[in-house]
Amino acid sequence: MFSADHNDTICAIATGTSRGGIGVVRVSGSNALNISKQILGFNPDPRYAHSCDFFGANGVPIDNGIAIFFEGPNSFTGEDILELQGHGGIQVLTEVLERVISLNARLANPGEFTERSFLNGKIDLTQAEAIADLIDASSQQQVRSAARTLRGEFSARIKELQDKLTAIRINVEATIDFSDEDISIISDSNLKEALTSAIEDLDRIFIEVKQGIILKEGTQSAIVGKPNVGKSSLLNALAGEDSAIVTDIPGTTRDVLKAQIMVGGIPIHLSDTAGIRPSSDPVEKEGIIRAKSTIENTDHILLIIDSVSLRKDTDGWVQRLKESIDELSLAPARLENLTIILNKIDLIEEHESGNSSVLIGEKNIPIISLSVKTADGMQALKVHLKNISGYQPLEGGDYSARKRHLIALEKTKDRIIDAELRVCEHSHLELIAEDLRLAHRALGEITGEFSSDDLLGEIFSSFCVGK
Repeated sequence: MFSADHNDTICAIATGTSRGGIGVVRVSGSNALNISKQILGFNPDPRYAHSCDFFGANGVPIDNGIAIFFEGPNSFTGEDILELQGHGGIQVLTEVLERVISLNARLANPGEFTERSFLNGKIDLTQAEAIADLIDASSQQQVRSAARTLRGEFSARIKELQDKLTAIRINVEATIDFSDEDISIISDSNLKEALTSAIEDLDRIFIEVKQGIILKEGTQSAIVGKPNVGKSSLLNALAGEDSAIVTDIPGTTRDVLKAQIMVGGIPIHLSDTAGIRPSSDPVEKEGIIRAKSTIENTDHILLIIDSVSLRKDTDGWVQRLKESIDELSLAPARLENLTIILNKIDLIEEHESGNSSVLIGEKNIPIISLSVKTADGMQALKVHLKNISGYQPLEGGDYSARKRHLIALEKTKDRIIDAELRVCEHSHLELIAEDLRLAHRALGEITGEFSSDDLLGEIFSSFCVGK
């Protein structure tokens, strides 16, 4: 739920709950200065680091550390903030936090400090999301893209487009206002040109956002195939740990096992599925059902085949490949998302690892030949996984972006296209003006200019407490 009362003074341990050298208790709200006086014994100077004791209710020091007071609106939340930086033991931090709560503060909800920063106009919604992304970043590229968004570079791109739409709307509205005097502020040709330019800008931002989403969320790849072809071994090799049980017994994998790897800064989410084969075992049958469900919902399918049983120098190997593909019951369009992995090449004389392809019907399907056991060809697979993710580094750098941004951009484009069609059909300017207003509103959803409480509640609830 979105926070109900923003007049409360809130507090939380802003550092991790594990043992550390330094721990921080953060307080924000109108009562922060009074709490400062009670717990420190004096009124702290704003933006000055005070080395002092933190006193309990009985006047006995709980801890000794650094106290910094930030006077609103010149603070992160826009409110008065007190930060108590003491020792990082969970017990001492808890005692300091309980002392603050006893002085008329309440425990903050997840993300409530950042939420207040947004509500008080210190940051917009994309910057708020970037804070969470920066904390969760697991690669250097993710750190850089989140930092760019936090600095406001993504917001600036949206603002440029908003300004362009505003200029168009002003001209359209002015033409409507002076319609009785037969004065046209903007001609149909100029209006269509301006709308076409706005769509081109949207398309460029759309590409930038898609790259940001790939960098943040990565792609989903399912490892599928018959039992004992090396699916679980491949998952373990890519993950660098024994995530899946590996045995010579067919049907060992009953459920979908998951692991995440980073390839060139891109998160690749891997799913090891049950071997697909006829089975009377009810548990194994359920595993196969789940495997097929995973195949339907994944971005990419890695069909692993035992190369020993599929020698290229024998007749009919392409037909056997096709039969293996047919067992997956893929829709024709899904062949675009299929890669064949020929495993166990170490058991074949004069084998060659690396990339090739095979023509199945009208689709040229990539093949990666490798040995999970010897790691021969594994690097080629990793390069391939990065390539099929669709990630292409942008010249100016990436933004930290989310699917909701993409949805808002699509809504904006649909409305501008509607307006452009109305211009071509010489429709009433009032209808065009309404399309532009709705386009402007959809674009404002990205930065939080127009946002529902449900959306804000969903975003900030994913933050850690104390941020």
